[in-house]
Amino acid sequence: MKNETELKVYNLKNDVIFTTFFSRKGNEEFLVDFLNALLGIKIEKISIREEVNLEKLCVDEKGGRLDLQAELNDGIIVNIELQIANKHNIEKRTTAYSSRTMSRNIARGEKYEDIKQVIMVNILDYNLFEYEEYVSNTVTVLDKHRECEVISLIKYCFVELPKFRKQHPDMNNKLNQWLAFLDDTDRGLIKMAEEKNKVLQKARIEMNYLTGDAEVRRLAELREKWEMDRISDLSYAEEKGKKVKAEEIAKKLLKKKVELNEIIEITGLTKEEIEKLQ
Repeated sequence: MKNETELKVYNLKNDVIFTTFFSRKGNEEFLVDFLNALLGIKIEKISIREEVNLEKLCVDEKGGRLDLQAELNDGIIVNIELQIANKHNIEKRTTAYSSRTMSRNIARGEKYEDIKQVIMVNILDYNLFEYEEYVSNTVTVLDKHRECEVISLIKYCFVELPKFRKQHPDMNNKLNQWLAFLDDTDRGLIKMAEEKNKVLQKARIEMNYLTGDAEVRRLAELREKWEMDRISDLSYAEEKGKKVKAEEIAKKLLKKKVELNEIIEITGLTKEEIEKLQ
C-alpha cells in the first residue's frame, strides 16, 4: 500500500518544481511563452543567467531562497520568485533583491547608459493589494505629472493567484491559460487552457515527468519539510514569547497582591503556573 508521501501530487507552487521546470535545458519554450503573456515583450532570445543548484539550496542552505533569473533579448533581466505564504515582507524583499540584481550586473567601467533593465516578477498565493486586478505592474512617475514615467530601469510585477481563482477568466487569454496551469486548482480551467495552448500540452508532459522523477520529488519533499519546520519553529517561538510576557505580568500582579482568579483571567495562565511563580 502506498504511503502518503507517494500519493502526494506536486505542482508548480512547490518552488523546487517551479524552478526545475522553467530552468531545465530544453524547457526555454515554456518560460518564453509565459513571459510573453505576462510582460507583453516579444522575446526573441532567452538565457537562464544562473544554473540553479537545487541540492545545495535545499540541503546546505536549509531551504534558502529559490528564484529564477533570465536574460531576455540580450538585455532585460527578469527575476521570478514564487511565494506561497505571506511573510509580510514582499515589498521590502523584492526592492532589496532588485537593487542587488542590478548592482551585480554592472561591469567595472560600464556606462550608465549600458545598465540593463530589471523586472521583478512576484507570483503570490495570497492577496497583497486591496484592488481586484490579479496582475499589477508598477511605474515610477512624477508626482504632479502622472503621465510622465521617469525611471524605467526597475519594474515590479505582482501576480495574486487567489484573486485569479475568484474571477471568471477569459481562457482565450494566454496569460490566464498559464495562471490556470500554474495555480492548479480548477480542473476545468486547466483542461481548457491545455486544449487552447499547444505549449501547455507539452508542458503537461514535462510536469508529469518532473513530478515522477525520484530525485526532484525528494528535493521537493525536503523543501516542503523545511518550510513546515520553519513555520512550526516560528509558531513555537511566538507562543513562548507570549507565555514569558504573561509570566512577567503575573509576577507584577502577585507583588500587588491581586487575587489569583483575577491574575488567571488577565494572563491566561493556569493556577498551577501562577503558583510556581510564587
